[in-house]
Amino acid sequence: MEYVLTASSLSKRYRDFKALDQLDLHVEKGAIYGFVGKNGAGKTTLIRLICGLQDPTDGEYTLYGMKNTDPGIVKARRRMGAVVETPSIYLNMTAKENLQAQYRILGLPSFEGIDQILQLVNLADTGKKKAKNFSLGMRQRLGIAIALAGSPDFLVLDEPVNGLDPQGIIEIRELILKLNREHQITFLISSHILDELARLATHYGFIDNGRMLKEISAKEMEESCRKCLRVEVSNMEALARVMQQLGAEYKVISQTQADLFGEHNISKLTIALSQEGCIVHRIYEKDETLESYYVNLVGGGRHD
Repeated sequence: MEYVLTASSLSKRYRDFKALDQLDLHVEKGAIYGFVGKNGAGKTTLIRLICGLQDPTDGEYTLYGMKNTDPGIVKARRRMGAVVETPSIYLNMTAKENLQAQYRILGLPSFEGIDQILQLVNLADTGKKKAKNFSLGMRQRLGIAIALAGSPDFLVLDEPVNGLDPQGIIEIRELILKLNREHQITFLISSHILDELARLATHYGFIDNGRMLKEISAKEMEESCRKCLRVEVSNMEALARVMQQLGAEYKVISQTQADLFGEHNISKLTIALSQEGCIVHRIYEKDETLESYYVNLVGGGRHD
């Protein structure tokens, strides 16, 4: 497995406050990694550390295999672009002028590629319009355009759709997917807007109070959260016998609860269970979302 970013026992302390507490993290190459946590959980602190804006108190992280204590980490960071909190743009400049300014900061020899970047983020037609007259969505796309200067293959976005209207959210989503699929850019996206993140992420990391609660792939998440029938019965052995006779997939949750997958005729199922001396106390459809998964995880709910 090739990782763009890893963290091992990473901690950041501000006097008596632990913003990060022994955090472990693994971002695979090519992933869209959704970094999930409430405000103040430590998401922005991690981003500031990996961008070199702050140093960790303890632990370490690696970027493209380079440890944060290695002098070569500076070179590794050149492969990374970031939009932290709010886009760093010059409001009195046009989109093109903003990119030219970033090219100068990076010391790039020419302005080659600027037009292509503006085309990519759908800002090629803004002409002489100043960034101060852009919508929030346009400013966010300009921030991503600036992060793309220097051709990075890893982008870090901190709350990229926060405050955007529905159209702006769609535009950012489509841009992220395009950059990931067509340009093979890896993403770390910090967000608390879970419904939108669920449309993007290939992997998730759930953080709370500076600690990583769980890392899981979207595929594993889908398996864990897929639709099923939750049944509560008086006799789990009887339920197991009936499900095996039907050749149906099921998962035992407890001594009285199980999840049944696939299509089921409820009447036939209850009759079959009754014939086995099993009473059905309750049956209902269960379809867990990313949000409910996170809430259960933070609240102590168990997910294997």
